[in-house]
Amino acid sequence: MSEKSEKPIHFAGVNLGRHRHVCAFFENQDQEDKVIIPFLKEGIDRGERVFCISATERRTHVLQKLQQAGTDVATAEKRGQLQIEQWVSTVLGTESFDTEAMAARIESILNEGRKQGFSRTRLVGRMEWVREYNMGISELVRYENKLNSVLKNVDDPVICSYDLSEFNAGALVDVLRIHPITILGDVVAKNPFFDTPEAVLEELSRRDNEVNGGMEG
Repeated sequence: MSEKSEKPIHFAGVNLGRHRHVCAFFENQDQEDKVIIPFLKEGIDRGERVFCISATERRTHVLQKLQQAGTDVATAEKRGQLQIEQWVSTVLGTESFDTEAMAARIESILNEGRKQGFSRTRLVGRMEWVREYNMGISELVRYENKLNSVLKNVDDPVICSYDLSEFNAGALVDVLRIHPITILGDVVAKNPFFDTPEAVLEELSRRDNEVNGGMEG
């Protein structure tokens, strides 16, 4: 279906265009709910599939908020429209993070939706697993870059949700630089700081070399 004929995807009050890999930075839970819940509800109302990746304790919260918004969550789950998966299982339950495996899992989730007959899957991934796995910024940027490659040939919107309180400013700036569309709180905009992932990775590599060189000197 062409972008002109499909229904617009609303996110934080704007229509997502061709760039549908979005990083979202939120200061608190209420701020996140205000943006994410309507986005998920719209998908379910249209007969699309929505898929959330989050910590275990988040499942009940999301279901309650969707129910309060008027979604019949029991029916949506029964139809396979609504799925909430723990990030532990999505990250394969391994002791170390595997960029290729994680990106492949995201790709498989989106492919599963099409195989099940859904026109689109709206995927929201909360990024607290980054902290749990003690991922360095270089590794995180490589993952987001790999995800960009996976998503370039699909129309499914994928939202990476970051809690501002869990990441330092430097890491957030680097993450911001590799997403063409970003949201801060409830404001969505084309990212003026967007840079090619290759340029960001080259800079991060240079930083690592400078740090290591300094340690060796």
